[in-house]
Amino acid sequence: MIKLILADDHQVVRKGFKALLSIEPDLEIVGEAGDGYEALKLTEELQPDVLVLDLMMSGINGLEVTRQLNKKPGHTAIIILSMHSNEAYVLEALRSGAKAYVLKESPTEELVRAIHEVYCGRRYLSSSLTERVIEAYTKNTETQAIDPYDQLTSREKEILQLAAQGHTNNMIASRFFISPRTVETHRTNFMRKLNLHNHSQLIQFAIRHGLIPDQTK
Repeated sequence: MIKLILADDHQVVRKGFKALLSIEPDLEIVGEAGDGYEALKLTEELQPDVLVLDLMMSGINGLEVTRQLNKKPGHTAIIILSMHSNEAYVLEALRSGAKAYVLKESPTEELVRAIHEVYCGRRYLSSSLTERVIEAYTKNTETQAIDPYDQLTSREKEILQLAAQGHTNNMIASRFFISPRTVETHRTNFMRKLNLHNHSQLIQFAIRHGLIPDQTK
């Protein structure tokens, strides 16, 4: 029996996938999460075989959940579920440690197949995504220098994402029960580490790293 956690911040979508997957005889859904923090916590607690994870979630998004889980002990394979077919998102998901990338528009059979593939230790991409993505990922892995984003602390990454989403220092401070001045200190630190000089550069960086969707596409 393959144990699953489903993580999507849209309850209707999550319940829909749960209903479709529950009829599969060898799949067992052991948990559901409605945001990134809950997905991270549940996965660490339950250690499922597979985590089916929405790309754009509230709190911390699917890519950051993937990055954090891949730094911890455990053998949960992660499938990113997304409406975005942009190659940049797929590459960033694979680079972050996801084993599969499935489009939400895909038939349920594709998600079921992806679950079985990653459970067996293989990668999987939706059929509409080409093999070029895997090739580009392999090439980038071989030639890519250390990403400055990986040098940020977890709190800096969280604040970066929220800032890119348009949250003010006061709003972020309220979420984490810290002072606006502390938020500004974190912001100054990650802007320096990433060599970013204004909010526009911050937005472009966040888009490239899959932290927020590209509204121009």
